[in-house]
Amino acid sequence: MTIEFKMPKMGESISEATIISWLKNVGDFVDAEETILEVATDKVDSEVPSPVSGTITEIRFQKDDVVAVGTVLALIDADGKQKPKSEKQEVTNTKVETQPEVAKQSNTEFKQLKSNPDAFLSPLIISIAQKENLSLEEVQSIPGSGTDGRIQKSDVFNYLKNRKYPLQSKPITDNRQPTTSSYPKPKINYVEGKDSIVEMDRMRKMIADHMVYSKQTSPHVTSYIEVDVTNLVDWRNANKNKFLEKHNEKLTFTPIFIESVAKAIEDFPLINVSVDEKNIIVHKDINIGMATALPSGNLIVSVVKNANEKNVIEIAKEVNNLAESARNNKLKPEQTQGSTFTISNVGTFGSLMGTPIINQPEVAILALGIIKKRPEVITTEKGDEIAIRSMMYLSLSFDHRVVDGFLGGSFLRKVGDYLEQFDTNTTI
Repeated sequence: MTIEFKMPKMGESISEATIISWLKNVGDFVDAEETILEVATDKVDSEVPSPVSGTITEIRFQKDDVVAVGTVLALIDADGKQKPKSEKQEVTNTKVETQPEVAKQSNTEFKQLKSNPDAFLSPLIISIAQKENLSLEEVQSIPGSGTDGRIQKSDVFNYLKNRKYPLQSKPITDNRQPTTSSYPKPKINYVEGKDSIVEMDRMRKMIADHMVYSKQTSPHVTSYIEVDVTNLVDWRNANKNKFLEKHNEKLTFTPIFIESVAKAIEDFPLINVSVDEKNIIVHKDINIGMATALPSGNLIVSVVKNANEKNVIEIAKEVNNLAESARNNKLKPEQTQGSTFTISNVGTFGSLMGTPIINQPEVAILALGIIKKRPEVITTEKGDEIAIRSMMYLSLSFDHRVVDGFLGGSFLRKVGDYLEQFDTNTTI
């Protein structure tokens, strides 16, 4: 019995994935639940197991191909027997012989395409087109496989693989920002034998593209406040050992930060939105993303879902689990999706403050600086006094298209208030 091995669904909003590598070849025998394929979505890599035991008789896509969810990737003969070598060779040869004809047919089709000026181009498609130097007419000529013929990322990549007859016209531009400049690109001085060239890995390229897209999309404004977190620090220091003994979990500052942010979002729900052209989408769920450093040096945003419905203990356990999964490269796709607001603890690296870039399609991101003790003037019953206090800076970068100074400043101040007024009677 021949089984179709399909691209699995990787998460709610994931419609396609990129093949990183096949761990098995045509003719290889695989056991059920044995990993045979590694794929990547926009944020996380995943291993895909075989649904049955059997022999792989055909592989339809190769490394770097972008494949839609539900597409047949390979065929597996589930009779449980190893295929003879001669039969394996026959299958392979048949596949190779048919490829040129398919490619030739695709090229002819692309050559005859006509531009469709009504084709909808999403920001992602525009970004890819700019990077690949596609003209506007050329992109609009690509047949879309999405709903109502909408052009998807996989459609563009498929076109690029077969592109031999590009439509000549001006490069596509995004009205939000000019893509070219008359200023000459500065020359990079490279010293042969002394300097070295390191190629960006796949994740670093995606991060770079995402950051550039965010700066082009959102006019960034950053506000700062300073907060006194002495009571919070004292409570955490007094309870971290008890917390470890009772719950077998470390108690960091991150869950307290997330709890305070979630409360402030409930007070100012218009900070928990996304922009869809001329519409503002207000999210009911409060899903807090936290930027986490990976062993490779790259960053990934893991997500605490419905943070406003959880207490510090529940958030602490989830934060520790997400951080551990990130360090071991075991984050699941659903653990990196759906954030509505992001925090970045730049103080972890010793930074006093930061000006973070918004994690699209969100409209704000909060950076938390290092906590430092220093003498401060405080008001007591005796008047003004100098005392040693634990102080930190908070900085909020927000999208000035929909968040003005009043909303951004008020929300930031509210987060600071929750941190300064942390309930030291909180039990663990």
